[in-house]
Amino acid sequence: MSDEVTGARRVIGVEEHVWTADLRDALLRFGGDDTVNMLSSREQTDHRLREVGEERLARMDAAGVGMQVLSITTPGTQPLAAAEAVPLARDANDFLADAVRAHPDRFAALATLPTPDPEAAARELERGVTELGLLGAQLVPLTGERYLDHDSFRPVFEAAAALGVPLYIHPGQPLRVVREAIYGGFDDWTNLNLATGGWGWHADAGLATLRLILAGTFDRHPDLQLILGRWGEMLVPFADRADLLSVENVHLERRVIDYLTGNLNVTAGGVLSHRMLTMAVDVLGPDRVMFGDDDPYRGMKGQFGGDGGAQSFVDTAPLGLQDKEKLAHLSAERLLGL
Repeated sequence: MSDEVTGARRVIGVEEHVWTADLRDALLRFGGDDTVNMLSSREQTDHRLREVGEERLARMDAAGVGMQVLSITTPGTQPLAAAEAVPLARDANDFLADAVRAHPDRFAALATLPTPDPEAAARELERGVTELGLLGAQLVPLTGERYLDHDSFRPVFEAAAALGVPLYIHPGQPLRVVREAIYGGFDDWTNLNLATGGWGWHADAGLATLRLILAGTFDRHPDLQLILGRWGEMLVPFADRADLLSVENVHLERRVIDYLTGNLNVTAGGVLSHRMLTMAVDVLGPDRVMFGDDDPYRGMKGQFGGDGGAQSFVDTAPLGLQDKEKLAHLSAERLLGL
């Protein structure tokens, strides 16, 4: 989509999801992720996740989105056994690359990585970037019971830093013991939403990012960039308090707030809230804030959904003209090299 076609500014959606039928089937056999069992595998959602042609393009056109940066939906291959995760991730990344090749003016993509085998995940990131033309990778916080700051995952961050590409930290289900202890006690649907999209997902993704900071990831790789959805997954709005972790910390080279403002970028992630946008811009600055619609989950619905919803969200944002352009496309183009 060009500005001449739409009569409007370019808008890039940086968190837009797909998957493959083989990955879906493997995750259903695994059975341990209720977001797959109860949400993603629903007939319409499953269809929209697998479809990267005319139907998706039509949704984008209706919302005024010129380009989607595609990524494999949560939890990717991360909860699977390594022997299964590695080939499924490779096939999924080939699928992403094929979608981009079919519509290079409308799609770009982030790789999914088989973190159950961290060395293979690092190699897959390199293949995805250097051979397939992918722009980085998306990860979820947990592999088994290990967060991304575990020493075993260092090869992934080393590869991203060497390649100069960002990593998108997307929410995934919290640990089962956590779900049972603090997100249970209600009906199944309330338990699921409390543990995922209504609260737990976002607290966990923010925590995973904070743990990466505290583990010295950005002291080892000072130029490495992360992306969080939903305006910073609870971490950015709470940045001033999180900086308490800087007090008398003898292990970090900078204050926590400085890692957030120097190594973190955020997207709307489908939460089209001007109030949260304003907070993110206040903390991180306009150069680190990007649009994202979380297609097909949000379905481009709500106050800014339907015809021209993305354009309307940007047009009415409480920002100056140049900062609206950054939100719409300039920040994504700079970070992702689009």
